Order: sequence, then C-alpha cells, then structure tokens
Amino acid sequence: MTENTTSVQQSSTSTTAAAARTVLVTGGTGKTGRRVAERLTALGRTARIGSRTAPVPFDWADDSTWDAALDGVTAAYLAYYPDLALPGAVGTVEAFAHRAAKAGVEHLVLLSGRGEEAAQAAEAAVAAAGTGWTVVRCAWFSQNFSESFFLEPVLSGELALPTGIAVEPFVDADDIADVAVAALTEDGHHGEVYELTGPRLLSFADVAAELSAATGRRIRFTPVTVEEYRAVLETVGLPGEFADLFTMVLDGRNAHLADGVRRALGREPRDFADYARAAAATGVWNV
Repeated sequence: MTENTTSVQQSSTSTTAAAARTVLVTGGTGKTGRRVAERLTALGRTARIGSRTAPVPFDWADDSTWDAALDGVTAAYLAYYPDLALPGAVGTVEAFAHRAAKAGVEHLVLLSGRGEEAAQAAEAAVAAAGTGWTVVRCAWFSQNFSESFFLEPVLSGELALPTGIAVEPFVDADDIADVAVAALTEDGHHGEVYELTGPRLLSFADVAAELSAATGRRIRFTPVTVEEYRAVLETVGLPGEFADLFTMVLDGRNAHLADGVRRALGREPRDFADYARAAAATGVWNV
C-alpha cells in the first residue's frame, strides 16, 4: 500500500466518522435552527431536528422528550423558545445541559441574547454542565422583519413599536448560522463567547427607511407605549413580557458593535441593507 493510498483511506475514514456524528438542532424549524440544520446537512453531517413535530419529538417544556432526542448525539445547538429572558428558562436550559452531558454530548452551542441577565445566567449554566461549549450571543435578528413577529407590521406599512430613538446593530440570521455551524463542526471554538452584531447601528426609523428602499413602498415607524404594545402582543398570542424585553434591551445597553462574526469566521458581518434587498427579492413583502 502506497503512502498516498493510505492518506486517501484515512481521509475517507475521517469523513465517514464526521458524517456519522449526529448534531441535535433544537428549534430546528426556526429562523436560526433551520439554517444551522441546512448547513450541517450540506457538510455531510447528520442533523437531528429538535421540534415537537419531528420524527424524534423534542419539547423544551417536556423533559420526557429529552433523552430520546439526545440518544447518539455528539453535539447540540441550543435555541431556547420562546426566550432566555422569560421566567423558568435558565432552569430548563441548565437541566437540559446536564442531561446532555450525562448522555455523552461533547459540545453545546448556545444561542444567547445581548444585554439580558437571564441569558447570561443560561450561558454560565451551559459552561458549567461538563461538556465543551460555545456561546453565540446575538443582537436582534434582521429576519424578524421577514420571518417573524415584525412581518405583518411591514406588510401593513407601519412599524409601531415601543423603542423610541433606540439604536440596534441588527444581525443577519445567516451570520448566526455560519458561526454556530463553525462552532459545532470545527476545533478552536471551545470556551468562546461570540457576540454577534451587524456592521452598523440602526434606529427603527432607519430600519423603516431601509425597508422602504428595498420594497419600493412607504413603511413608517410609529413609537407607541409599552402598554399599547403589550396589548398588541396579547392579541396575536405572544407573551406580553416581550414588551418589557423591548424596553430592557433597547435602553442603550446594546448600542455598540461587536466583532464576533469576524473572530469566528474571519470576515465582516452582513449589512441590514443587503438583507433587506435579498428578502424583498423573494417576494415576502409583496402586497
């Protein structure tokens, strides 16, 4: 057997072993989880979708589903729903992280939020669970305006939010997924906290202007009170606490840029304007 043949066989064995490593992607049908799963599959990895409707069901609120979802898993992406800042979230994530360690999971990648004390408590819980770990701490997602609770307001032409003049460095979900997949599949990310933002700070009035330019329609920003927004959330079945989250994280504490995308991937983050043009091209905002 020649040296080259041996090298080829070793490379093939390594590739096969990597493909056999199952990654649990909680929130696997959501904004970031779907993208993470797609990227893992494209790399030849086995992505197990963690959702209530998956072939192997997973539910954050039902710990009887956790063991089966973790069976044979070597790494996991933790995207807690609905939000790490809500009551009970930290305890649930901590319990799951310890269950994962007991099941033999080698690495956990936690999707976290900037400026949230509860989110940072969840980060500490994951770090203490006994596995390898990486934190992906994120600003507001750009895709909230096309795939989530801001979609209907954009379609209606008005973003009515309790944000005032606050600015936020919106981050693209594709950047989040790229960083998460790197942490799940590559060496060198253990113990890292990657704080992800876009490349510039935008007010919600700025966002409305960017969306107007991308869609060719006038989309305006209208400030409302927290109480008014809480009532709107409850009418669409979302927790009223989200209104309080707005005021908490948009009080200026997150009005700065971070270098997590550059540190993790060696490139600059995507700009909101690029996201808006790409989303508009899909027709998601056509009325």
